[in-house]
Amino acid sequence: MRKQLLVAGLTGLMMTGSAISAPLVFKDKKKHRKTATQPVAQQQDKASQWADSVFQSLTPDERIAQLIMIRAHSNLGPDHVNAVIKDIQDNKVGGVIFFQGGPVRQAGLTNYYQSISKVPLLVAIDGEWGLGMRLDSVISLPRNMMIGAVQDTALAYDAGKLMGEQCRRLGIHIDFAPDMDVNNNPANPVINDRSFGENKYQVARMGVATIRGMQDAGIMACAKHFPGHGDTNVDSHLDLPTINKTREQLDSLELYPFREAIAAGVGSIMIAHLYIPSIDKKPNTPTSISYNAVTKLLKNELGYKGLIVTDALEMKGIAKFYTKGQESLQSLLAGNDLMILPSTAAGSVDAIKKAIKAGKIDQDEVDSRVKKVLRAKYNLGLWKPQHIDTNNLEADLNANTDALRKRIAESAITLVRNDKKLVPFSPAMTQQKLAVIAVGADASNTFLQTVKEYKPGTDAFIFTSRQSVEQIAPIVSRIQRDYKAVIISLHDYSRRPANNFGLSMAERLIIRQLQSEMPSVTVVFGNPYAIQYFCDAPAIIAAYEDDSTTQKVAADLLFGKLGPTGKLPVTVCPALPSGTGITYKVNQFTILPVTTAKEAGLDEQTLVKIDGFANDMIARGAAPGAEVLAMKDGKVVYNRCFGHYEYNKAEPVSPQSIYDLASVTKICATTLAVMRLYDEGKLNLDASLGVYLPVVLGTDKAGLRIRDILLHQAGLVPFIPFYKETLYPSGYPDTIIYHTEPDPSHTIRVADHMYMENSYVDTLWKKILDSKLSPHQGYVYSDCDYIFLGKIVEQLSGKKLNDYVRETFYAPMGLATTGFLPRERFTLSEIVPTEHESSFRMQQLRGDVHDPGAAMFGGVAGHAGLFSDANDLGVIMQMLLNKGSFNGVQYIKPETIELFTAYNSTISRRGLGFDKPEKDNATRREPYPAKSASAATFGHTGYTGTCVWADPTSGLVFIFLSNRVYPNGGANTKLTTLHTREKMFETLYEATAAVRK
Repeated sequence: MRKQLLVAGLTGLMMTGSAISAPLVFKDKKKHRKTATQPVAQQQDKASQWADSVFQSLTPDERIAQLIMIRAHSNLGPDHVNAVIKDIQDNKVGGVIFFQGGPVRQAGLTNYYQSISKVPLLVAIDGEWGLGMRLDSVISLPRNMMIGAVQDTALAYDAGKLMGEQCRRLGIHIDFAPDMDVNNNPANPVINDRSFGENKYQVARMGVATIRGMQDAGIMACAKHFPGHGDTNVDSHLDLPTINKTREQLDSLELYPFREAIAAGVGSIMIAHLYIPSIDKKPNTPTSISYNAVTKLLKNELGYKGLIVTDALEMKGIAKFYTKGQESLQSLLAGNDLMILPSTAAGSVDAIKKAIKAGKIDQDEVDSRVKKVLRAKYNLGLWKPQHIDTNNLEADLNANTDALRKRIAESAITLVRNDKKLVPFSPAMTQQKLAVIAVGADASNTFLQTVKEYKPGTDAFIFTSRQSVEQIAPIVSRIQRDYKAVIISLHDYSRRPANNFGLSMAERLIIRQLQSEMPSVTVVFGNPYAIQYFCDAPAIIAAYEDDSTTQKVAADLLFGKLGPTGKLPVTVCPALPSGTGITYKVNQFTILPVTTAKEAGLDEQTLVKIDGFANDMIARGAAPGAEVLAMKDGKVVYNRCFGHYEYNKAEPVSPQSIYDLASVTKICATTLAVMRLYDEGKLNLDASLGVYLPVVLGTDKAGLRIRDILLHQAGLVPFIPFYKETLYPSGYPDTIIYHTEPDPSHTIRVADHMYMENSYVDTLWKKILDSKLSPHQGYVYSDCDYIFLGKIVEQLSGKKLNDYVRETFYAPMGLATTGFLPRERFTLSEIVPTEHESSFRMQQLRGDVHDPGAAMFGGVAGHAGLFSDANDLGVIMQMLLNKGSFNGVQYIKPETIELFTAYNSTISRRGLGFDKPEKDNATRREPYPAKSASAATFGHTGYTGTCVWADPTSGLVFIFLSNRVYPNGGANTKLTTLHTREKMFETLYEATAAVRK
């Protein structure tokens, strides 16, 4: 995908122009040993030969110009471009440093600049968090402060590697990163969150990992700002900062990360503009032009042999003292190799030339610096033609950034305080009224939207930075009155500490008032130093960045999907020092425990018979594939997948495959909800339908008993083909009722490019209410029973059925897939198709519910619409087998489970909602669901070819998922006539009996 330009064949090369005293080695990941990547001495001979050859082709002025790098933009006009061209053509500068612009424009300019340069240009960028720091349309990585909160250096390495790959793709050879300053001054106006933090060890760890990633990608990294810019309160862009520390203090703190970077082989080091009397007492002598700092300390004492680069010479920290090329001369005299962004390239060359003539610096010394730069150019691939392919450039640059940003956010976000253990929100808390207020935001954002997805019904408030103190009271009063807890998120404040990070008095007051007066969690999206204003908050989360990825991850942490692992990289309050961070692990999703058949007391050879039944089913065309999961005493003893999604065998069934459960919805969604409402005293089984659903009053449905509805003996018709009256005589859907795209009056998705008129739902209900009742009210299995029950759940809970079961059962139980509307949560490749529907929807159904009636109710109905994988169904059935308990949480009372799963009818085999074994199974020719199933067994089957069964007596759970309706619908009844499910379930009993024998 990504063009490997500029530095091909350079893996393992030293990134500097210096001689190498020992071979550079990398760890062989396969053999776990160190191996030399290539003969380094030979490589350096080639570099020296090329450097000497180029050197001899240059005039004295052109040689000096190789030490100069100038500013370049791709967002400025012709005057700027012409000035760059002039410096390249006339002054023969050694390189350019790109700043703001766009990637394609920059690529075009780079190609042109390289084409007109006598010597290939060293191209650099100051991209501490990737190219997105400077270029539009390129996604940025997080700032170093966020990476400093991460405890795993692998993520810092990956960030460096990605930055390096971005640079190579755009023809950049040096990225002036990472920042290796120890930020131990919270008021630092220029470094601050550009640093990895205040802990020198963490700064060194993360900085070195970033360097290795960058240089493994084939570019040169640059540790900055030597000897350490972290303890300043002056911006060196504006003036010369002073650091009054002893050498001992510098040695023990500021210099430590640079020593580690040197040991790791960093290709270049940038010298800061700082006045440090303990290094050089000479007045007005920034470290960047200090011989003591550059040569005596860095080169001689620390033994650094790589490229030494000045910080920008246009900065006031030096420009107030030297200009017109004198800044370059002073830098060279101090020992620097590359002078970047001087006031004038021509003036710099002239000043250096005059100094040589005057004997201020030896010609041989200058020549050695020039050759050092040229050797670095060779090692970075500049001996080869330089051209950037602009095809797919933006896509290539952004290809891997979002995924890495998410990984960093998940590892960095820090639970700073959690005094009342409000985080993560418990099931009890999520059932209470919750508010979220975004302070500093101007509109809704990803954080607010994600919180509302986790907790539908959450009310969102926005308090902008422009609102006044007088507007606080009514907002706080309403939140206190109407809600049990509040999430406070802080957004869009300045990254710099000046003027309280730009936070208004009103913003700070409303946050503190809410924190002190009600249960709250405060999430700070941005520089963590801003937490200093909220040190007494009961629960605080440091999120470090304010982008959509970080906002979503923060919501994941709040609602228990993610466990916090980050640590504060800096001290934000005396009580919250660097290293603070509450950590815990969460099971993102519940994975059922697994055991062997032997350990569970089953005969493994007997279980193999299940494989035969599955393969025979597929061979006979009963279904294209299936998954079978069996459990004994709470542990999985058998879980195998067979066949494919379709008969073309393109997509194999896997444990992650998600199936349309059809009528299994009745027990794994609606009946669960009914039992919970019964537990809570909200539902009386002997009450009539009219008590709960006003819509039935005045009809013959009003007097139907809830108990009879659960038993399918209320007399309702089995099925109403709602869709038939919405078709033209030709069989095509009515274009008034259905539109191909959603609009305000057609929002109910029935299938792909098929959206039903909103008001037609009223017609569906009218048809149910007008349907005839059976005069004898015997057992008649009916979808209408469960459409009514689903509506009762919504009426009593005040929530949509899908939201209620997700919040009450699926989310707290850690179910990854179970739920309605799977297209909103999964890719189509994860969802098994059901039917190529030849009438009504006239398309392959994949992720849209197979049942036409459920589809017309928007995919959520009491009788159908649920999707799941086998693992999650195993969790649900085991919870029921555990008498309503799972992982220490009681979801339904034991006595309620016993009531609903027992036989409850004298005229059928039904329990309340649950299907059960035939009562005469012992003598029945075709036992159901298995001959050996005990009378306590309960479960259900689904029209699409599914079933779930649990037997409390034997401790068995049996899950079977298939799409037997593929491709032509319900006409294929082979799964039933072959008795595949019944044979498999019976095999579990046989395996148990075989061991007993």
